[in-house]
Amino acid sequence: MSRSNRLFRLLHLLRSMPPPVTAQQLASSAEVSLRSVYRDIEVLRAGGAEIDSERGYGYTLINDGILRPQGFTRLEIEAITLGMAEVRHMGDPALADAAGAVLAKVAATLPSKTQEHLVHAISHVRRMTPRYAPLEHVETLREACWEERALVIAYTDRNGEATERTIWPLAVVYLENMLMLLARCCLRDGFRMFRLERIQRVEPTTTTFRPKRASLLRKYLRELSERR
Repeated sequence: MSRSNRLFRLLHLLRSMPPPVTAQQLASSAEVSLRSVYRDIEVLRAGGAEIDSERGYGYTLINDGILRPQGFTRLEIEAITLGMAEVRHMGDPALADAAGAVLAKVAATLPSKTQEHLVHAISHVRRMTPRYAPLEHVETLREACWEERALVIAYTDRNGEATERTIWPLAVVYLENMLMLLARCCLRDGFRMFRLERIQRVEPTTTTFRPKRASLLRKYLRELSERR
């Protein structure tokens, strides 16, 4: 395998595999030695890819810096347009603004002919009402997931019982007609799904659970698959 093909393969693995990805996983998937992985990671970094690393946990691709939008096929442009349109109709104002910004940035870097494909895409989304009602705590929850910081929440369960819990927020889950928060509940010592409309109060803390979020998500997905 040529060096350029090896670098392309490694970058593709970093894009597609759930982060963080260990050097051993990369070496096994790319069928190269660990030494080659370490060397090629530095070559990718020198070429503009921002790759974060944590000893004992692996690599995370933060910013590609190499993939050019000009490489998008017409069907990929349709997928981007459809996906961003769906996000803009979800009812989350911050995500709607972000989706619009994504389309503008993509369009600005495309050749004129491909820009026409984006502007005149055949895939559209129309919703008479947003999928979710605006909820005041979404931004705080999202930020806590990113920063991997514990939260104290006041939560009312299905029976109307109110409790105060310390949680490790892992992901905001967009179901068909409701928003859920996947978290590690310190009170119950396990994974829990909290309905956002039942969260009455959110208090940020300075307690961090970094860098456990990715490994906890993988553990939850593994437990979920074992139940089926």
